[in-house]
Amino acid sequence: MMRERKWYPIFYMFVVTAAFSSIVIGFSALTQERVEANTQLAFEAAVLEAGLGHHDPARSGPEVHRKFVEQVSDPNASSGGAYILRQDGRFIGYALPFEGQGFWARVKGIIGVEPDKRTVTGIAFYEQSETPGLGAEIVRPKFREQFKGRVLGPKEKPIRMRRPGSSLGESDVYAVTGATQTTVRVEEMMNRAIRDWQTQVEAAGTSEGGPKPTGGAS
Repeated sequence: MMRERKWYPIFYMFVVTAAFSSIVIGFSALTQERVEANTQLAFEAAVLEAGLGHHDPARSGPEVHRKFVEQVSDPNASSGGAYILRQDGRFIGYALPFEGQGFWARVKGIIGVEPDKRTVTGIAFYEQSETPGLGAEIVRPKFREQFKGRVLGPKEKPIRMRRPGSSLGESDVYAVTGATQTTVRVEEMMNRAIRDWQTQVEAAGTSEGGPKPTGGAS
């Protein structure tokens, strides 16, 4: 009898742990689909904002997805891995994803480029966990709006982030004050993506008329 009582607490804890683990696993499974849907929606909104200048926080999820499907085509060999942007059936540019390790976690964003493959239309971020008030300032309009109209520079460093107060060239933007590590890493991941894209586009020999559409993304 004493031996059975000694095992009872262990058995009880095993049952309780198993029960709670099942609840947590079940909850995670139920929420995973929603999390993935929200992540995809944030990505689609970033593509529309960086490539087409569409930014409306009040726009519903279904509206964002509808515009994305209507105006954005999946990457193909001739687009160098960038998404293809069209308006009224006319090719108007590229949306190039970039990502890398920020100061704290992964940073993911989109840079839009005009059909000339040189002029930037804008940038947007759809995932970041940088320090509020410092590195997280990369998502603020003050930082992002600098990129519109910038011209991609030499392939070694297409975009340069300069210290605030410095004179800027056509390929330069100001870094975020007090967030050196974040801005340096964003500069590196963005330029790496641009260089890879330029190499692929050059190899594919994309025509000035733009890459052929492959159908809407989902």
